[in-house]
Amino acid sequence: MTWLAACVPPAALLVALLIDHAWGEPPTWAHPVVAMGRWLQWAGQPWPACPPVVAWLGGAVAWWVGAAFVTGLAWCLQRQLWAALAPGASINLGGWTGEPWPMMVTVARAVLLSLLLGVLLKPLLAWRMLRCEVLAVEAALAQSLPAGRVQVARLCSRSTDDLGALQVRETAIETLAENLNDSVVAPLFWWALAGLPGAALYRYTNTADAMWGYRGRWEWAGKWAAWADDALSWLPARLTGLLLLPSPARWPALRREAGRTPSPNGGWPMGAMALVLGVGLGKPGVYRLNGLGRDATALDTDHAVRRAGLALVGAALLLAALAAWLGSLRWMAPGFWP
Repeated sequence: MTWLAACVPPAALLVALLIDHAWGEPPTWAHPVVAMGRWLQWAGQPWPACPPVVAWLGGAVAWWVGAAFVTGLAWCLQRQLWAALAPGASINLGGWTGEPWPMMVTVARAVLLSLLLGVLLKPLLAWRMLRCEVLAVEAALAQSLPAGRVQVARLCSRSTDDLGALQVRETAIETLAENLNDSVVAPLFWWALAGLPGAALYRYTNTADAMWGYRGRWEWAGKWAAWADDALSWLPARLTGLLLLPSPARWPALRREAGRTPSPNGGWPMGAMALVLGVGLGKPGVYRLNGLGRDATALDTDHAVRRAGLALVGAALLLAALAAWLGSLRWMAPGFWP
């Protein structure tokens, strides 16, 4: 394939972000992540009540069945689009002297392919919704503490009934940082590496972890889902943390803060956000990040959203460049991908 084909993956990434910025989430009936959640809810029902070994095996098999379907469907869609629209002729702009029509058709096919792939990628990431939900927590707190608790409960799985106003705000900021990775950077990272199948597999994996990856009743049935999410989130979470805190001198401090959380990944973006804002963040009775930091204020929520937006811009540029570079390598080995 040509340099033009190698530009399609980064262009589709930017198209997806523009669609998200302009329109946000697709309707529920058309949202693939909603469909993933419905499958996981149905497929996971029998296993928590089973003995540990059976629960682990059943949860793993159910996870793999869904993962194979999601990844396979994404691969087929991407493959068909490439087969129908990918530029097939090499174009040398410096020495090309033929009629303009063949070149225009080739460019038009590449543009259309980028748009369609961007449309398919968009539901696998969610920045606008995350941003709006976090800002809504601060607006709800301005009304009353109970309203703030109700709003932040939409963002996290922890109990919010006993949270004070400061803890509600901290939870919102933490969730913003963690989900900047889970809902935006990590899907784009796997898109850059493996195209639509990679992004779809990650989103499925993260959704499974959000639904099954708990201790207690789901201790064994959700263990494979939790392991898979830890593995696929490992690199993107660290990238997100470094983009939120782009000062190399503070990276040793970030590493220390990240180690305070039970999650091998969540502490990186959350610790980075705590350090860059200069505030303390934590989950009562579990961990405390930047323990010497001051209490977060309403202004810190706005500042956190801005910092996350800047980190997203950096991630988009970096991952678009990575997608372009990998795209150029792929087309040096015809048939590798897709």
